[in-house]
Amino acid sequence: MSKRASSPPNHSAGGLIKRARSGTPPTTQLAISSAGDDRSKGLIRAVQRTSNLEAPIISLAGAHSAEILSCRFDPTGQNIAACSADRSISFWRTYPPNTNYGLLSSHAKAPILDLQWSLCSPQLFSVAADHTLSYTDVTTGQRIRKIRAHREIINALDRSLAAGGSMGTELVATASDDGTVKVWDAGEDCTKIPVAQFTVGCPATSVCWSADGANLYVGALDNEIHVYDLRKNAQVYTLMGHTDTPTSLSLSPNGNFLLSPSLSSQVIIYDTRPFAPSPTRIHRTLQGSPAGFENTLLRGAWSKDDGGQRVAVGGADRMVCIWEAESGKILYKLPGHKGTVTAVDFHPREPIVLTASKDGTMILGEIESGIAV
Repeated sequence: MSKRASSPPNHSAGGLIKRARSGTPPTTQLAISSAGDDRSKGLIRAVQRTSNLEAPIISLAGAHSAEILSCRFDPTGQNIAACSADRSISFWRTYPPNTNYGLLSSHAKAPILDLQWSLCSPQLFSVAADHTLSYTDVTTGQRIRKIRAHREIINALDRSLAAGGSMGTELVATASDDGTVKVWDAGEDCTKIPVAQFTVGCPATSVCWSADGANLYVGALDNEIHVYDLRKNAQVYTLMGHTDTPTSLSLSPNGNFLLSPSLSSQVIIYDTRPFAPSPTRIHRTLQGSPAGFENTLLRGAWSKDDGGQRVAVGGADRMVCIWEAESGKILYKLPGHKGTVTAVDFHPREPIVLTASKDGTMILGEIESGIAV
């Protein structure tokens, strides 16, 4: 009997063959699995790549020692910022080599709860449980301004270009446990006095600007979303339907719909158009992402590369649920984290989803391309 040639190392156990990376991401990757030495029974599967990430799934870990509470792509999609209960803010490259190129340690005296990239300047806005709003220069890492904005914990913020204002006039809205929402000028002539203030009457957990920067949507502990008109300086209507506190608010890319997860595990998409067909303005009610019992402010997001055809919210089941916005159909339940998924964001130009968790890590993952509109 002739002696059989030895198998290549690591192939007998059905291992994966890793190919050297070329200059541009491959359009397909081959996953090869074989049982024993019988190569004819190997499984060969082509995986279609949809983005310029180095791999379909990338873990971003090592920067934070506590739970990550918010994460965002910058407007170009090249950079990522994340804030944590360890009072720090980290900066990452989206594309290879995916380095953590900056860490602002002890940026606040308490957990940093939310952040947003500026729309028109190299700044990052962040709010913390020490009642402060901070403006940070992302090119130097230096804090430009720190405002003691509220009397209690600040849960969320959002930014917008001022309605009818000149290009570059940016406004920041903050929502706090003190029951107020305040609007701040983020321009060069900004002061520590808000340009507008609204009293909700109970802790405000989330805030979002309308597309034209004229209205503010505010989620609160009374299970309602209050809508304020900056021009009238008054509340104009409320959005109802939740049976528990809204945890975040996110506006669709076309400005017509509002995504609102809640502590009841119910996710509602509201129709914010001037003449909505439904008197309740409830466009879709989504199920599939449990909020859990920790009362975490879960932050959802709309996809941007396809014009907002998909929405995503993380859950206490340590997964991210992605729905088709129009039909309400669940498209993905993405695992990978070891704790509650606290925040989700979509890349502005590619089908990439970014998730953050209480396990102190983030994950970048490809999904299938949507139909651009």
